Amino acid sequence: MPADHARPTACLALADGTLFYGTGFGATGQTTAELCFNTAMTGYQEIMTDPSYAGQIVTFTFPHIGNTGVNPEDDETGDPVAAGMVVKWMPTQSSNWRAAQELGDWLAARGRIAIGGIDTRRLTRAIRQLGAPHVALAHDPEGNFDTDALVAAARGFPGLEGLDLALDVTCAQSYRWDEMRWAWPDGYQRQTEARHKVVAVDYGAKRNILRCLASAGCEVTVLPATATFDEVMAHDPDGVFLSNGPGDPAATGAYAVPMIQRLLKDTQLPIFGICLGHQMLALAVGAKTIKMNHGHHGANHPVKELSTGKVEITSMNHGFAVDSQSLPEGVQETHVSLFDGSNCGIRLADRPVFSVQHHPEASPGPQDSFYLFERFAASMDDAA
Repeated sequence: MPADHARPTACLALADGTLFYGTGFGATGQTTAELCFNTAMTGYQEIMTDPSYAGQIVTFTFPHIGNTGVNPEDDETGDPVAAGMVVKWMPTQSSNWRAAQELGDWLAARGRIAIGGIDTRRLTRAIRQLGAPHVALAHDPEGNFDTDALVAAARGFPGLEGLDLALDVTCAQSYRWDEMRWAWPDGYQRQTEARHKVVAVDYGAKRNILRCLASAGCEVTVLPATATFDEVMAHDPDGVFLSNGPGDPAATGAYAVPMIQRLLKDTQLPIFGICLGHQMLALAVGAKTIKMNHGHHGANHPVKELSTGKVEITSMNHGFAVDSQSLPEGVQETHVSLFDGSNCGIRLADRPVFSVQHHPEASPGPQDSFYLFERFAASMDDAA
């Protein structure tokens, strides 16, 4: 390699002035975001395309990222949403029968910057100890970096508190969804015998959540995050689903909470929420949300269902949490994290309205939490 190219080609700058140098891949340029870490050993493509990661750069603690390539079937939305990627080892040539493209080429085509060769253990320890930092990530093939400007850019990032990102990732208009979960040997099949009509409010919905609803017998109509009570009810739903999504739940709640409160006041419809949808429901019933130090991001999170004592291995991605101490009378805590005791689920005591913080569709267990979709379907059966 020529001497003038021996220098690092990517730089990660933290707001406290710490610099990490490595090798860039994917797109060139610069981006700013909040930095989090994810402990999952698989699913990097699903993570990068999960709308809940808007405004964040993801550090992968597992070193083998990119070894199964990417393919169009595994996208959770149309394009990567996470702002960038940090990995320990540079991706090698992919080896998987489903691979259609190399990770680096996929990121470059979609304008996402990545850096390899980083001491991700050191970086993860810093995030755990100091909280999710604001960072700037730059990739320049010539290795020219203005580090003072990068640190200043990191310090200038506004952070996720008070930031409504659901509007950036929600659908532009309503649409129908009938694709079910992937199954061997035919892949994705279509739902042709739906029992229930469900309106899914899209705060940043993952495709596999919609597939799980379809597989549970639902005819799904997806509405934008700003859908009003009248727009939801115009579809004459048997139930309402509140999706995952990014940003500060209190900011999204400014327009989402009044609609949910109207549903609770004027209907007896079953309601099911996941992730940001869980937080929207909690806010609607009078609870509060709080910013976490470094959040929960990974596919190995043990969650206990309090009514049965069952422990589920779950996938999580959230930087905010429902404050269990703020739950009002008539709202029961149903699930808790066995890592830190934080709230992971609620239900209303007297009606079929419930939500969870974790992602039951993400299959880390691999199917520990699928029963939640069946529970939602059963609640619509009971209400019929």
